[in-house]
Amino acid sequence: MPVLHLDDALIVVDKPAGLLAVPGRGADKADCVAARVQRHAPDTLVVHRLDMDTSGLMVLARGAAAQRALSLAFAERRVHKTYVAVVAGVPLPPGAPDGWGDVRLPLIVDWPRRPRSKVDFRHGKPSHTRWRILSLERWGGLQATRLELQPLTGRSHQLRVHLAALGHPILGDPLYADGAARHAAPRLLLHAAELALTHPVSGQPCRWVCPAAFSAASG
Repeated sequence: MPVLHLDDALIVVDKPAGLLAVPGRGADKADCVAARVQRHAPDTLVVHRLDMDTSGLMVLARGAAAQRALSLAFAERRVHKTYVAVVAGVPLPPGAPDGWGDVRLPLIVDWPRRPRSKVDFRHGKPSHTRWRILSLERWGGLQATRLELQPLTGRSHQLRVHLAALGHPILGDPLYADGAARHAAPRLLLHAAELALTHPVSGQPCRWVCPAAFSAASG
């Protein structure tokens, strides 16, 4: 697992798809990002998580003070996150002059079908995703679109549910895509590509970029 940054306060890694962020239940789910990093830096603590099926940038704190500072930055939405996804079909281009579209659909955990989440206008929490088109592609004969995504809230499975609700599920999604979209890719085509935040000790702005490794040729 590549380490992109390491200092006395934080660690940034490129999480591979298929690896848990934190341990699951049972010995067979002990391998995870946190455990791997803690073997080399025992003071490492988790700040945020990525879905097991999602790849890309994940930041971890070193020590309780750094964890508190970074967790507060995430909670107060002072961390800039950008994802790349490939979705089924071609979304209608946003009407906004800057090319960005907005999804504002309230989300709640779908308890009978955990770990799924769902749109719920009565009980769901406000959830906001921005998106824009990067390119048109074909995956296994399926028309697809590569999107840049910015989650402005941090709900469980937010990007996956929002895109599925638009009628454009992420390719390879085992939970929210069906048929051709689910089988068009060997993995969930969702990647945390950019992370920007203020360093919890130095106060300096930090930014990391990790391009998505998936391409139509590899799919």
